Amino acid sequence: MITFYIDELTPCLKNTATGEIFETEFVRFKRKSLLSKYNKKTGWYVNWSKFDDAIEIYALLLKGTFDVQGLIALENRKGDGAIHVVWACTAPENNLWKYGAQNYKGVGGHLLSYAGQKSLDAGYGGVIYGEAVDEELFNYYIDNFKAEAFPYGYPPHPYRFAIGENEMRKMMEVYNYDDTGEEY
Repeated sequence: MITFYIDELTPCLKNTATGEIFETEFVRFKRKSLLSKYNKKTGWYVNWSKFDDAIEIYALLLKGTFDVQGLIALENRKGDGAIHVVWACTAPENNLWKYGAQNYKGVGGHLLSYAGQKSLDAGYGGVIYGEAVDEELFNYYIDNFKAEAFPYGYPPHPYRFAIGENEMRKMMEVYNYDDTGEEY
């Protein structure tokens, strides 16, 4: 489930109070004990430790810290020829839509850009798909990022959309981050 609007296309994260720019990096979270800290009770929508081991979970961090700004769960869907964004959300302190506060802009775009890179790495040209949390967000991606309704996948979902190769590559050109290859 994709739970955010892309607030600003910015190469790095931008502090909303100061305008200061912060470099970012992605790491993979594998340990259930670590993932258990990110759950509904702490404002992360779902219990991230409950995902199947086939789902890869990545954290967007401020570079050189363990300060998690967003999480994304990805599934390599060979049959669909795309990376499936199973879940993606910003940290609660960056979730303007749900909590009315936002420390950093650029988190959502970073997360989807990273999914596009994983798609490119898997040989899918950058194509991703996922499910919007509601119809308004679904239409936002259709209108602003040339996403298309994606009726495939099981179980069916009314707000499933795909972002194609060309649009995803445009998005990926904006964002800078390190993929550390580290796993926790």
